[in-house]
Amino acid sequence: MASKLLRQTLTKTYTTAVIRRFSTMAAVASPSEYEDPTGITMKGVKISGRPLYLDMQATTPVDPRVLDSMLPFYLSRYGNPHSRTHLYGWESETAVETARAQVAALIGASPKEIVFTSGATESNNISIKGVMHFYKDKKRHVITTQTEHKCVLDSCRHLQQEGFEVTYLPVGSDGLIDLDRLRKEIRPDTGLISVMAVNNEIGVVQPVEEIGQICKEFNVPFHTDAAQALGKIKVDVEKWNVSLMSLSGHKIYGPKGVGALYMRRRPRIRVEPQMNGGGQERGIRSGTVPTPLVVGMGAACELAMREMEYDEKRIKGLQERLLNGIREKIDGVLVNGSMDRRYVGNLNLSFAYVEGESLLMGLKEVAVSSGSACTSASLEPSYVLRALGVDEDMAHTSIRFGIGRFTTEEEIDRAVELTVKQVEKLREMSPLYEMVKEGIDIKQIQWAQH
Repeated sequence: MASKLLRQTLTKTYTTAVIRRFSTMAAVASPSEYEDPTGITMKGVKISGRPLYLDMQATTPVDPRVLDSMLPFYLSRYGNPHSRTHLYGWESETAVETARAQVAALIGASPKEIVFTSGATESNNISIKGVMHFYKDKKRHVITTQTEHKCVLDSCRHLQQEGFEVTYLPVGSDGLIDLDRLRKEIRPDTGLISVMAVNNEIGVVQPVEEIGQICKEFNVPFHTDAAQALGKIKVDVEKWNVSLMSLSGHKIYGPKGVGALYMRRRPRIRVEPQMNGGGQERGIRSGTVPTPLVVGMGAACELAMREMEYDEKRIKGLQERLLNGIREKIDGVLVNGSMDRRYVGNLNLSFAYVEGESLLMGLKEVAVSSGSACTSASLEPSYVLRALGVDEDMAHTSIRFGIGRFTTEEEIDRAVELTVKQVEKLREMSPLYEMVKEGIDIKQIQWAQH
């Protein structure tokens, strides 16, 4: 009776307070129900209400169906999945193994090849440091790209400090690597090739299947950071010939704080664990597996498997609506990265003759990013865009629009309106834009130094 009353109370509280204030349902609640009449002030910025959320590469909202699957493991089925002597442990263990199978099914793997971690960052660290440490007597060389996520680049730099050698492959103006260049860089002591599947800043999809074939030809393990690919494009570990794959829960409408690492069993890939403890997850990742989070990630993967095709078609229409809407009203808009090999939910744009930070601050009614959430505190232009050869001025004006499952046409139209308005406002104050309109080629101007 007490449990039933608790559930009723929690449900009522959740429905009246949390959904209206913080979820995507806030869009249908009247402003007085989820915000102060005077607006919201945070970090010195005051806005009239909660902004539109178009930053899906940073994180996604938890799908309500995912949350439904998680709640029982917080409130009633709260056993430790490693407790083998009673029902609470057994049912949690069963839930973890079900989730493991759900994650495996989405990428075409065996459940025995899935190791749960705290997220893609930990999975990347285990993959890169773990492989090279295990094979350190014979393998001393890693190949990666200049546009990888920061945690991959930092793991490689850590290996360099330990005496390993790392080759950072350049990318073309479209963000893609040169496969012939990759082939030439492989050495007898190359122990790992790490190339991300979908870039988090520009959404470019690397030719992972071709990279996998090259790795197979040279018998070099292939690792890919697939945090931005999982549930968004079709992932097949057999077709891709990957040895290791890093996955994240919160990029696919699952909870934060959970991820997974795919580790091929045949041919077997070995890693040195990066954490010591009770030997959970086959000794690769010690620590109690967080059942509710793992269940949420599993549910998110199952939903993605069912709805990926529908989501992609719908999101593609929204992406075209956003890009066409902006380009119809203003010129000097550059799409960063390939449009042919791109995840449709990522649109990274640069606006000529506009100061980047001013544009971002002017768009405070739209939650967008100027790059990776892990590096957005830096005022330096994106290292990913610089690797593409984008001019520093244009790199400074880049905005990443992230479109997802719950994005609406109304939100896209409003984002177009606000973006166009702010760009036009900033260009009115730009002497450079005035000169361009008068037909002056500003690249030919010799600026005087003082």
